[in-house]
Amino acid sequence: MTIRRSLTPFTGQPAVNGVHARRAGVRHELTERVRLTTEAGEVLEGWALNISRGGVRVILEGKVLLGEELDVTVGEQNPAARSRGRIVWIQEEKDGLIVGVEFIGLSGTHRAIAPADVPTPRS
Repeated sequence: MTIRRSLTPFTGQPAVNGVHARRAGVRHELTERVRLTTEAGEVLEGWALNISRGGVRVILEGKVLLGEELDVTVGEQNPAARSRGRIVWIQEEKDGLIVGVEFIGLSGTHRAIAPADVPTPRS
């Protein structure tokens, strides 16, 4: 059974040119390691499924809270793409979680990691 919780309710708005009304940019498929570091210093590791200017979709085995803010590191290249993020939706699956992480800047706005900053997927 899948259970989904979200801070951003469904708006019913159709996608325009592949971009949803609440999304800050087009999604780019990505298979890259992701580290989420909590305020308490706990590190949760997972895999990115896709990324956009506004956030990243991640598979995790650990637990996170809706609305929780974390440090997000995408990729293992030196330097990896880093940003601040907020958990905006959680989808509970039998074997873990799929979460939506919104990138936030110091002002609380989107656009901390651009697709050009994202590590190149490995072949």
